[in-house]
Amino acid sequence: MSYWARIVGWAALIFGLLYFIVPLGGLFEFSLKARRGVYSFDAYAKVLADPQFQQTFTYSVIMALVTIAIGVLLVVPTAFWVRLKMPWARPYVEFLTLLPLVIPAIVVVFGYIRLYNTSSWLPLTGSVFGTNLLLAFGYTMLALPYMYRAVDTGLRTIDVATLTEAAQSLGAGWVRILARIILPNVVPAVLSGAFLTFAIVIGEFTIAALLDRPAFGPYLQRIGANKAYEPFALSVIAFGITWGCLVLIQLVSRLQKTGQRPA
Repeated sequence: MSYWARIVGWAALIFGLLYFIVPLGGLFEFSLKARRGVYSFDAYAKVLADPQFQQTFTYSVIMALVTIAIGVLLVVPTAFWVRLKMPWARPYVEFLTLLPLVIPAIVVVFGYIRLYNTSSWLPLTGSVFGTNLLLAFGYTMLALPYMYRAVDTGLRTIDVATLTEAAQSLGAGWVRILARIILPNVVPAVLSGAFLTFAIVIGEFTIAALLDRPAFGPYLQRIGANKAYEPFALSVIAFGITWGCLVLIQLVSRLQKTGQRPA
């Protein structure tokens, strides 16, 4: 019985790998056909040399870093306080953090436009900084389920109450406890949430497009509507970024399990 179970398991694994690898291989193979009759990286060279690619990708990277910073500042203290002082509120907080998974991004962005347009009491869409701030808040909302789950899982691995009591007995305040005690102990979990957030922000289209921001997602859509081979090259690049984030998450998870800390 175990022999057949092993065969079925390997068959399922191979099928799953082929299910993902074959379409990606076809995508990569087609992206190399920009030059007639031979394989070349011309499409990749054109994409990487495009000033709009450099501008939009740089913008999305910056927005990803801002989103990660906002997420850490919001999630780490909240998850810490819920675990330490308000365990009864945990189901409600988890419910709130799951709402972005069921509320479409287009609903959120139209709400932003309605509430913060130029004729509202807080006209954020009337300035570049305000619109960027709205975009960062939207990205933070999209990444909230993943960031909160990662941080909450990290907090489960440490004795929050004992560490807090020990720090307070030495005269540490709440800010120092969070910054010097709690955060260093959940760095692997925070990094896992950060990599997921980065992958989400790089590929997000709806909020950035409707807020008219020069992000990578809308650029990818525009290239797909006007070019032949460059969109496939961009898709391979986006896949590479996403898979790179997943690999980093796995490495961080292994470090967490072995009790090591990333440099």
